[in-house]
Amino acid sequence: MTASRLSLWQAAWVIARRDMRAILFSKAFLLFLLGPIFFGGISLGAGMLGAKAAGSAEPARLAVILSPQETADLRRAYAELAPLVDLPIVEAVRANDTEPRALLKDRDRNFGAVLTGSLAAPRLTGTPDQIERWRGRVALLAARAMRDSATYPSVVLDPTSSSVASARTAQTGTATAGITLLFLLTMLLAGMVLSNLVEEKANKIIEILAAAIPMDAVFVGKLFAMLGVSFVGLAVWGAIAGVAILLGGAAIPALVAPAIGWPLFVALFVVYFALAYLLIGSIFLTVGSMAATVRDVQTLSMPATIAQLAVFFLATFAMTDIGSPMELFACIFPLSSPYAMVGRAAQSAALWPHLLALVWQVMWVAIFVRVGARLFRRKVMKSGPAGRKPKNKGAPAV
Repeated sequence: MTASRLSLWQAAWVIARRDMRAILFSKAFLLFLLGPIFFGGISLGAGMLGAKAAGSAEPARLAVILSPQETADLRRAYAELAPLVDLPIVEAVRANDTEPRALLKDRDRNFGAVLTGSLAAPRLTGTPDQIERWRGRVALLAARAMRDSATYPSVVLDPTSSSVASARTAQTGTATAGITLLFLLTMLLAGMVLSNLVEEKANKIIEILAAAIPMDAVFVGKLFAMLGVSFVGLAVWGAIAGVAILLGGAAIPALVAPAIGWPLFVALFVVYFALAYLLIGSIFLTVGSMAATVRDVQTLSMPATIAQLAVFFLATFAMTDIGSPMELFACIFPLSSPYAMVGRAAQSAALWPHLLALVWQVMWVAIFVRVGARLFRRKVMKSGPAGRKPKNKGAPAV
């Protein structure tokens, strides 16, 4: 009496364990781990890109708490000078609304500084660098509002430790660095799925596996095996990065702490990486099932690679305006959702969007894996020369 075949998940575990052992104990994997170290310059460039992207975020506004008449005069002066001089956007605030320092901490309004006092004796409250930068512009606005072009009022500076505008600008850089790192890791590690599958198809190993276990199990097993290998790579590279920070932390530009804090941000980053990897890995594995040679893999995987680049740029652009329609679309679209949510984690302290996003992404991972496994089962045995039916040329003449 023959033993029954393994279940889908038992067979997938066998494939995953086999692939992980074969990859982790190979010399090629050691070289693969050392490769990304040479791309450290890319990470530094990404940090510079983050600083540049931070400058394109929503501009800081100047909150004005003056009398109604002086506020009207200041608005008139702003309308006259704005086409000629680079001035901060002016927004009037009621005098009894709140304290200037509380306004700077209001996360719903992006205030860089608060103007109080009077036009003749203006007082500017904000971070030291911001109020120093706006000092001359405020004096120019006040003089124009009083229709006095001969003298400029002396602006009293009231420095604070931080404001929402300065925090948002710094956190935008952290968000860009997180999105860039997630993209680089996903694209770098997802390629292992294709190379492993093409090698086994060329050696006819895939045919032996197909005869022993369901092809769906081969797909799932290979996908999660590569995810496990990716976690090993993350652990090694994370340890090397930790040592580099300990040894040369003073020379490395420090990233501002994300809105949700570093521990939770790192945990969410790992989860979003796993989901992003499973999504793109299922696509790459399906593409690999349709290819017979390495050249075919490069041709078929090009659209998926271009789509990933488009997703990366979408998430990077959308993160500059949290809550906008573009950012919400990036959070909902399955392929860009992990990247957009990493950017949101760096800039917003709310946790409930991440709970919804995780449920949403897990659902799409299940859909991608299920559809990919079906296509894998249909295509993997038909993509090679042996899978093609020979043409019927008729019986040879006697």
